Amino acid sequence: MKGLIPYTINVGGRLMDLSEPRVMGILNATPDSFYAGSRRQTEAEIEERAERITAEGGDIIDVGAYSTRPGAAKVTAGEEMERMRMALKAVRRAQPDAVVSVDTFRPEVARMAVEEYGAAIINDVSGGNVEGAFGGEEMTEDAYREPSADDVPPMFSMVARLGVAYVLMSSRPNVFSIMQDFAPRVQLLRDLGQKDIILDPGFGFGKTLEENYALLARLDRLQEMGLPVLVGASRKSMISRLLGTDAGGSLNGTTVVDTIALAMGGASILRVHDVRECAEVVKICRQTSSL
Repeated sequence: MKGLIPYTINVGGRLMDLSEPRVMGILNATPDSFYAGSRRQTEAEIEERAERITAEGGDIIDVGAYSTRPGAAKVTAGEEMERMRMALKAVRRAQPDAVVSVDTFRPEVARMAVEEYGAAIINDVSGGNVEGAFGGEEMTEDAYREPSADDVPPMFSMVARLGVAYVLMSSRPNVFSIMQDFAPRVQLLRDLGQKDIILDPGFGFGKTLEENYALLARLDRLQEMGLPVLVGASRKSMISRLLGTDAGGSLNGTTVVDTIALAMGGASILRVHDVRECAEVVKICRQTSSL
């Protein structure tokens, strides 16, 4: 696996070694996530999904309660909080020792998840944008403004105070602008005392089909920032549109993208719907790179 750096992150007081790529399994407690196969509505369904992620080789369970697909209905903070509490309660009942990541852009949801349910990672697709814009038409240039000590995103202050790992995402269109977007945000997080930062270049967010694949081809450039990289391209439209299928028919394409992200891009974490298949990608890439 190209240039994989032996990073570690603190997850609930334990060190997770990222010199071996990790699989993050998606668990959506939403009725409208873009891939129907990922939606879980009842506590029993959520428990079953959490158990399956772990059994199939998942290292992290990523719980979301707010759909970020284009056109999805906006959800109030109260509703997201209610969904998240229900989901985390079920996950902890099924897998009490699992490393849990929470997919949210709201600081109050992050605090609840960490303080009440021991979440170890906050996965913020907004890049600290308090308005919760995730790319596309809603992502105005103002949302990209460089943060400063006088204009600290509330999520940055929250994760630094909570002392948990933070996934920082960018909706910029190419690897160079993504790195320019990350640099001041990473510095501000460091200044606040944030220790564990994971970079997500934002496949499918604010990017055309061509830009997504150009990013994949140059993914290894992100290693210059000295931080682990998360890739979340699972069953996204960058795959289904290219192959002339839909999310349901994008498993094989996802496996190819994940293999490239590991073998050529040096990704440390793969965020996926299909955990068993991704774990097999990691195993084969690891075996090949060891020879």
